[in-house]
Formats: sequence, C-alpha cells, structure tokens
Amino acid sequence: MKSFRNRRRVAFRADDMFALVRDVESYPKFVPLCEALRVRRRTTTEEGKEIIVAEMEVGFKAVCERFTSRVTCDAAKREILVEYIDGPFKKLENRWTFVDEPDGADGGARSVVEFYINYEFRSRALGLVMGAMFDQAFHKYADAFVKRAGEVYGRR
Repeated sequence: MKSFRNRRRVAFRADDMFALVRDVESYPKFVPLCEALRVRRRTTTEEGKEIIVAEMEVGFKAVCERFTSRVTCDAAKREILVEYIDGPFKKLENRWTFVDEPDGADGGARSVVEFYINYEFRSRALGLVMGAMFDQAFHKYADAFVKRAGEVYGRR
C-alpha cells in the first residue's frame, strides 16, 4: 500500500484552507489529474458534520478512471476525512487537518495544513499504469491548494 504525507505552513487562516478543501466542486479547476467531479449527495449530521458523496474522474492522456468517495467535513475540528466507496482502488483514504498558528511578524495569518493519503489499486496492472502518476500528483497537491488559496483569498 502506498502512502504520502505533506505538512506545511501556509500564509492563510485554517478556516480559509478548510473551506478551500471542502469546496470539492471546484477541484476540476486546479487539482492535478481531476478531470471532473460530481456531487451525488450532501447531508449534515446531528453533530454538524457535513457529509459529501462525490464521484471524481481522474485521468492522464488515454487513461481515465472514476471513483466514488465519502467526504466528512468536521468544521469544529477543522478536519476532512475522505473514505473510498467504489472504483478502481482496493483501498483509498485521505485526511486533511488545519491548525492556526500565531500571526507572523508581518501580522499576516498563518496555519499548518496536513494532508495524508494511503491507497492501493485493486488491479496490479492498473497500479503499474496509474501508480507513478498518482505519486507525482499527490506530491503536487499541497502546491495546488496553496496556489488556489492565493487566487481565492489574494496573495499574502
């Protein structure tokens, strides 16, 4: 099973970064390999967590796959958990956490964003074809979200 973890400081508030990751409908605009995304269902639990069931289409050149996942957004804890439901994986889970830090010396907002994912393709052949692409894409995820934050919230 493959896994990847990225922890980085960003010049944006944790709530802003949480909102950016929660906005799954915008992923096709900036997330590496994301060709399309369709929200199938959106509900809120009694505890106030938002549950999104979404189908994402990922692709590169002639290879295109779809998978469905459940995205649990816990604004109170500033955590987002993505759990695999259906598609080409044997297992897929990722977690985002967002923690504010004291403002920088320049008075600007700062937070730490942590992204963790582990996954395994159902088919070994698909893993050989898509595995290297996914590894590269996950290494670019943090950069893609920070760049998007700059576009949405302004450069800081």
